[in-house]
Amino acid sequence: MPLTIQQVGPCFVGDVGGIDLTAPLSAADIAAIHAGMDKYAVLIFHEQNFTDEQQLAFTQSLGPIELAIGTSLRQPEDYRLPTTFADVSNLDRDNKPFARDDRRRLFAIGNRLWHSDSSFKVLPAKYSLLHARSIPSKGGNTEFAHMAAAYDALDQETRDLIEDLICEHSQIFSRAKLGFIDFTPEERERLKPVRQRLVRTHPSTGRKSLYLSSHAGTIIGWPEPEAKAFLMDLTEAATQREFVYSH
Repeated sequence: MPLTIQQVGPCFVGDVGGIDLTAPLSAADIAAIHAGMDKYAVLIFHEQNFTDEQQLAFTQSLGPIELAIGTSLRQPEDYRLPTTFADVSNLDRDNKPFARDDRRRLFAIGNRLWHSDSSFKVLPAKYSLLHARSIPSKGGNTEFAHMAAAYDALDQETRDLIEDLICEHSQIFSRAKLGFIDFTPEERERLKPVRQRLVRTHPSTGRKSLYLSSHAGTIIGWPEPEAKAFLMDLTEAATQREFVYSH
């Protein structure tokens, strides 16, 4: 059965059928997945009953992976998962929930803000792969906003204004939005800001999109309050329901 993709979101998101990701993939299937990501930005694969090893093998078939190192307040001795997986849970290394006031839990609450994964790294990840193992009885949706469609909806004056803007991204900025500022000097050095363009061009399609994230805290050459207010307004415009898919 050939791989099929059907759009299910308002202006993006593809539902994929005809493929078993737990088995080795052909070059044609891998190419079709990359093409699907170029077109739909988010792909949904149903009922893929991965083991960790199978999920990692699928991930690596798409390209080299980004190791999950230094992206949380967990110390290496506290890691619950190998660094080939990003642990965004509320569990400690013994699979017990963090205490309510645990710094690691409070830091992780920042994941609930609108963000682009690893935009706070010099070289951000190309894809994020999420696998649901246990579904909550209510809530727990993950939402995606289509930044290319949001860019297309901007007026020309705004497009001209933002074309060459450079932002600084850091998890320190995103956590400060929630009042978390409890960082050690070592953590501040490890999480120091990196620079990213506000407008990016897709290398395959040539389509422009916004590169927004709660991690974006400054715009180079702008007063900080003005930059923060502008980025807040731009994010609000880009996350209107017409650009958002909720899974």
